[in-house]
Amino acid sequence: MLTLEWESEGLQTVGIVVIICASLKLLHLLGLIDFSEDSVEDELEMATVRHRPEALELLEAQSKFTKKELQILYRGFKNECPSGVVNEETFKEIYSQFFPQGDSTTYAHFLFNAFDTDHNGAVSFEDFINGLSILLRGTVQEKLNWAFNLYDINKDGYITKEEMLDIMKAIYDMMGKCTYPVLKEDAPRQHVETFFQKMDKNKDGVVTIDEFIESCQKDENIMRSMQLFENVI
Repeated sequence: MLTLEWESEGLQTVGIVVIICASLKLLHLLGLIDFSEDSVEDELEMATVRHRPEALELLEAQSKFTKKELQILYRGFKNECPSGVVNEETFKEIYSQFFPQGDSTTYAHFLFNAFDTDHNGAVSFEDFINGLSILLRGTVQEKLNWAFNLYDINKDGYITKEEMLDIMKAIYDMMGKCTYPVLKEDAPRQHVETFFQKMDKNKDGVVTIDEFIESCQKDENIMRSMQLFENVI
């Protein structure tokens, strides 16, 4: 069972760690480790899949991964996603395998939308790399911007209490019965109130990107969480 200090740790800390952990779960499924890299570059150039990825050199320039890392990532991605893209249903199926004790459907939906930056209903290899590059190799500012975009469900530039509550309910549903002690039914709403008391500086009922980043940068727990998964590849 997973023990989390839900009462003492900030809500946003849990959310950010779950974002990165969930992304690493996807990395594991896509075969980050133990894939040979022979002829991968040729496959990138000659692939006959429905979606043709950009050349390695371009992705290397756009991301913070090396050519070798991209080769390994692409082999795993192509093996699991022969069409070259991941749709939302596949995304949900992937996360259900890693969180069988709970219901990860809603959180997977939110995370899928964060990776699907052009909102075309599919996550391509490029989308996947761009998001992963930020989560694992990005600056603190880049990671916090990405997290804010996840929490800002309707993409209007603000996080409302309703949006934060939806995210936290999704996280709690995904964690299921693996928390100890067992969470109270009203725990998500209580944590949302704590979140807003801390981050909504001008008390206007919404959290802006500037308020979010400023508050997170002053939180030692969040700053530590930003470094937990650096250089995992």
